[in-house]
Amino acid sequence: MSHDRRKRPAAAGLGMLIVTGLLGASCTKPVDVKAIQVTDVTTGWFDAGVVDGKNKLVPSVTFRLRNTSDQPLDSVSLNIAFRFVDTGDNHEEIFKQRVPFEGKQTELITVRSQNGYTADPPQTRVEMLKHSGFRDMDMFIFVREVAAECVQLHRVRVDRQLLTQ
Repeated sequence: MSHDRRKRPAAAGLGMLIVTGLLGASCTKPVDVKAIQVTDVTTGWFDAGVVDGKNKLVPSVTFRLRNTSDQPLDSVSLNIAFRFVDTGDNHEEIFKQRVPFEGKQTELITVRSQNGYTADPPQTRVEMLKHSGFRDMDMFIFVREVAAECVQLHRVRVDRQLLTQ
C-alpha cells in the first residue's frame, strides 16, 4: 500500500499563499464565526476506483453549515485541510471560494481529497483501511473574517469507514 501524494512541499507552500490571498479577496463583509455551526457531519474514505491498476481510497467529509445568528449570511469562504493525526503534517488543502447559504443553512457540502492511498489488487479496500501503513487523518474547516487570519471552525477525525457515494 502506498500513499499517493504528488505535491512537493514548495508547491504546497505557494498554494497556501495563493489561497490566503484569495480568501482575503473573496470575503466582502465580516463573518461572525461564532454564529456558524458545522452540522450533519459524515466522514470516511471514498472508494475512488482503480487508478493506474491500483485500488484508491481518498479522505472524504460531508457537512452542512448553519447560521445561528439573526444576521443574514449570503456566503462564506472555506479552507478544508486534511492532516495526518500522527504528525499534524498537511495531506491536502481544498479551498471553497463561495459557499452559499439558503436561508439559515447551506446545502450538504462534500469535500474529497484528490490524493489518497493506493494498493495493488487483490488487496480489498477494507483491507487497505486495516493495513499497518495506513495513517489516520483529521479534517479541519477554516473560515476567514475580513482583515483577519483564518479561524478554525471545526475539527473531526476521518472515520475508517468505506464510502461508496
